Amino acid sequence: MKKKLAIFTNGFIRENPLIVLNIGLCSALGVTTSVFNGLGMGLGMTFVLVMSEIVISIFRKLIPQAIRLPIFIIIIAAFTTIVQLVLQAYVQNLYDALGVFLPLIVVNCIIMGRVEAFASKNSTPDSILDALGMGIGYTMVLVLISLIRELLGGGTIMAGTSLKLELIPQQFTIGVFNSAPGGFIVFGCLAAIVQGSKAAYTRRKEKKQKETVKEVAKDE
Repeated sequence: MKKKLAIFTNGFIRENPLIVLNIGLCSALGVTTSVFNGLGMGLGMTFVLVMSEIVISIFRKLIPQAIRLPIFIIIIAAFTTIVQLVLQAYVQNLYDALGVFLPLIVVNCIIMGRVEAFASKNSTPDSILDALGMGIGYTMVLVLISLIRELLGGGTIMAGTSLKLELIPQQFTIGVFNSAPGGFIVFGCLAAIVQGSKAAYTRRKEKKQKETVKEVAKDE
């Protein structure tokens, strides 16, 4: 049970694809000007990742090693096309907002990395947990970056939807957060917080271990 939980939660913080592994950044910084866009991109990516890992893990023993990458890309492309068609049919404004980043899911480093490193080597249940964990971790970071950028850059939350909230008057917004540099600023701050927290945790753990060793040495 602990192993299953570790696989599922691995993508939340410990190996979060964005703020820890620093992969898939192009789409993350390109679409996070609003929470609606970030959430849509995250859910789309999660769907493609989960379905791709399921299919590849099921047929992993039948896929020839020499042509595995082209096969992986075909499978990922099939599910990416499904996401594109569904958004184009039912959520046209999100489809337009995501633009070129939607079809680029096919070559997203996160998906290619997980199907190659995990799904092609592990069972289907474990692959589902891995995909869900990575997808949720990716989506959480996207939504957080989007929330900060949209709030500071536009003064709103969920702009473009019926749930739109205006929290900061337009004259007090910071326009740079609507541009690419704003995305890098927010991402850099979040990454620094996470890395700083990990370093602090490691130092506390090492200090506790040293104190334990000293206590054992005294008792002896």
